[in-house]
Amino acid sequence: MAGVVPVTAWAGSRWPRWPAVLAWAVWVTTLLALVATFWLDRLLRKAGLPELASFPVAGIPTVVAAVSAVTVGAVLAGRRPRHPVGWLLLGLGLSQTLQAFTFSYTRYGLVARPGALVGAGYLAGVCNGLVIMWVSCAGCVLLLTPTGSLPSPRWRWWARIAAAAAAVWLVGSIMDPVPLYPEYPDVGNPLAVPALFGPLDALPAAALVVLVALIVGAVSLVLRFRRARGVERQQLRWLTWGATLAAVALLVAMAALVANDSGSTLLNLALGVCAAVLPLATGAAILRYRLYDLDRIISRTLAYGLLTVLLGGGYAAVVLGLGQLLGQDSSLAVAAATLAVAAVFQPARRRVQGAVDRRFNRRRHDAVRIIQGFGARLRDQVDLDSLTAEVLEVIDQTMQPTQASLWLRPQAPSDSARPA
Repeated sequence: MAGVVPVTAWAGSRWPRWPAVLAWAVWVTTLLALVATFWLDRLLRKAGLPELASFPVAGIPTVVAAVSAVTVGAVLAGRRPRHPVGWLLLGLGLSQTLQAFTFSYTRYGLVARPGALVGAGYLAGVCNGLVIMWVSCAGCVLLLTPTGSLPSPRWRWWARIAAAAAAVWLVGSIMDPVPLYPEYPDVGNPLAVPALFGPLDALPAAALVVLVALIVGAVSLVLRFRRARGVERQQLRWLTWGATLAAVALLVAMAALVANDSGSTLLNLALGVCAAVLPLATGAAILRYRLYDLDRIISRTLAYGLLTVLLGGGYAAVVLGLGQLLGQDSSLAVAAATLAVAAVFQPARRRVQGAVDRRFNRRRHDAVRIIQGFGARLRDQVDLDSLTAEVLEVIDQTMQPTQASLWLRPQAPSDSARPA
């Protein structure tokens, strides 16, 4: 199938290691931005402004979407640096996280405690611009999955228009004279261009083009699906269903915006589901139908995602619990929580990975169990014929080849047995 290259083919290529380093650097940056956002949200709640927090309960799907996107994207970009889908998933997750971080940063530095954070005014427009960037990345992923190229050359004009619309929205938002209007009309923008005050009224048209591009990307998957055959058709089936669900969630979000309910739980949930479905659908295709020959991506994504949630919840519980006993600002509670998380990390990782493999990667789990059992029995096996039969049986159960045979080199005669 076009666009699918074995991992071994990439391993022997001349690509340097920097793509993998860059991809995982983006992954680390995303996680650090998430931690900083949670910290800023805590400060906003302490300041009596919980409604300005980036991650309420309804924002949990957005966190899951960002972590899933950057994890899958980092693996794909590191293994397949020439394939754009991995980089686009990294951009999707990073732009989501940076939008949440800049939102909390600007609200705390401009509204809760004006002047408390350096450069908050410069990030107000950037925050608005990043809202559309992750949607643009999602639309591009739909257009380029799974082959890494457009469905046909005739799609180039539309891809250029969608990319230009996203760029216009970002630049226009950065230069907006009143980035927080109408909620906070007194907050200005140090990067504002006053001459653009009137033309920026047409800026929502660029956002509309980006939103339409997401729906058009879903339509392109349907067109690919109608022409695809074999394994590619099975791959696209997962992605088509995911794109359909994302489009429905996006329509719900747009309906909430039209109803002037921009802070509603329904809007946050709809946007979170819209963002989370795409990387999860891509991962389902990778896991079930060997897309990109990386079957372990989703098992690792699920394992580390669950591990992050469990350890993060445990950390918060310890900090809050000890904070009630020792005081809210006690450094002892933070130190105890950090040591507890470090102590349980490896045992928890092994247990979570095992549970995920048993549920979602059963073949690998069974193969590991069979090999471990064979290694235990091998120490007590002395009969060569029985050993040969058992080796062939283990190979058949774990690798499932069309045929297998075992050749044993005959033992060389000893020097004493040689004729003079």
